[in-house]
Amino acid sequence: MKVILTTLNSKFIHSALSIRYIKSYSDDIVPIELMEFTVNQNIDYIVGEIYKKNPDIIGFSTYIWNREETLKICEVLKIIKPEMKIILGGPEVSFDGKDILQNNFFVDIVVYGEGEATFRELLKTSLDGKDDYSKVKGIFCREGKEIIQTPPRPLIEKLDSIPSPYVEIGDEFKNKIVYFESSRGCPFNCQFCLSSTIKGVRYFDLERVKKDLDSLIKAEVKQVKFVDRTFNANKKYAMEIMNFIIEKNPKNINFHFEVTAHLLDREMLNFIKKAKEGLFQFEIGVQSTNSKTIEAVGRTTDFNKLKLVCKEIKSNNNIHQHLDLIAGLPYENYESFKKSFNDVYEIKPEKIQLGFLKLLKGSGLRKDKDKHNFKFLDQPPYEVLETDYISYREMLKLKGIEDLVEKYFNEGYFKHSLEYLIRNKYITAFDFFEDLLKYWEKNKYHTISHSRNRLYKILLDFYIRKDFDNSVVFKELMKYDYIYNNNNPNIPRFLERTEVKLIQRNKHNILKNEKLLDKYLNQYKNIATKKIINKIHIEKFKVDIEELISNQYSMDNNMLKDRYILFDYKNGSIIRCKTYDITEFINKE
Repeated sequence: MKVILTTLNSKFIHSALSIRYIKSYSDDIVPIELMEFTVNQNIDYIVGEIYKKNPDIIGFSTYIWNREETLKICEVLKIIKPEMKIILGGPEVSFDGKDILQNNFFVDIVVYGEGEATFRELLKTSLDGKDDYSKVKGIFCREGKEIIQTPPRPLIEKLDSIPSPYVEIGDEFKNKIVYFESSRGCPFNCQFCLSSTIKGVRYFDLERVKKDLDSLIKAEVKQVKFVDRTFNANKKYAMEIMNFIIEKNPKNINFHFEVTAHLLDREMLNFIKKAKEGLFQFEIGVQSTNSKTIEAVGRTTDFNKLKLVCKEIKSNNNIHQHLDLIAGLPYENYESFKKSFNDVYEIKPEKIQLGFLKLLKGSGLRKDKDKHNFKFLDQPPYEVLETDYISYREMLKLKGIEDLVEKYFNEGYFKHSLEYLIRNKYITAFDFFEDLLKYWEKNKYHTISHSRNRLYKILLDFYIRKDFDNSVVFKELMKYDYIYNNNNPNIPRFLERTEVKLIQRNKHNILKNEKLLDKYLNQYKNIATKKIINKIHIEKFKVDIEELISNQYSMDNNMLKDRYILFDYKNGSIIRCKTYDITEFINKE
């Protein structure tokens, strides 16, 4: 019997965890082949590749991003090979399995809930030559012309009974994003999340987790993305895992965790300070700072503590923080969302994710959709279009702001330019993004894609068109931002420069200055200048940029003076560059 497990990942760089768990749980009774595709691949190609394998049973892991494509593939497979048993599982089919079977003749069985034990029992039933699956718990299936739902299967109590899928993995995960779990379940009860449908938290054995992580580190994966809903729910367990990673000191890999910030206590905050830059990423769900909204969705949070915690982590410059907001939640109107945004922006995380409420099947908010008059299309991704509290027009505006936040704020390529603009020309950050959006759409910039260089030019044009004062200061800050974030000698012409040739001619001699090396670049003292020259950039500025930044971007005339800044590129994920004012050394040349 030929068995295939497959799924359509959202990107090629991703790898599917679910089908690997199911394979490892049943591989001892029948060989199972894995096939992974992406939603961007042609459906005819996917069908053809599966058909060539000639499976008797095929299982699809189904998610919000691949449900429609998966159903199309299944329909073609059933037409060309009617005897093929087609099984669907995953969160996107667990809550409406009966409807799936009623509306899609080509699907034979839908698995709901955890799939490992259920799929194993389905295989054993098939191997026994039986076609009656009504005794298998946790499925929707056909019985004659009827569709039946069998009783739910109990959750797997001992997660370690699932064999690890990370034994002898070879090169299959090299440079890929690997989804990983050390626990299942969540201690919280957020009504927009499917984790609220399962009570309690179960953990894999700590030694097993360490062994699996060691395998992934050796496999040179790009990122290990923990899918634990609240990684730090058990502080001791979480710290053991993070400490293991820190001691392993892996190169060119990072570990992504979803954490609850208000649970990070003093012990843990002191502990994570020792992580090297870029090793960890924290995703922190804020969703809203409106207390009525937070209560309505069943969240447990303390935003004041969250803010203090996130600011402290930010000050350490070693952990990338990604804070989430959700538009469209109950009782959150446009003005309320504006406040939530400004509250989060004030923390200055590395990334702000503006999401839009999705009424996932099985979630509490979907069950309460009439209470809040949620308007949405009942097909993936089930995104809310309008509610009693926020109009479709306002949601569209937030979509535009989301795009600009992604382009201009996230990852910090325009950090000082934005700070100067917002602090000096606008009341709040949200006001700035609203104003930029008007300019953006008026000029039809939303209709085409833009390079990062083009984004700098657009922001500069925006500043000039607004007729803001101190344009020289803004241009110099933008030039500083560009050079800080781009180790590239081809600096755009619109960023006005002076003494370029003079600096280039003297750069070699400048970097041989013993006093300069002693003061700023001691690590390069015994290295040949030609080996470090490409790591260093020197630029003249008409404004004392460093004083302006330290003065909270408040300009005075004393700052209008020539300064020479040395940029020492580090290629870090958070600190890309170190800068030094070397004017005293230039003047002595």
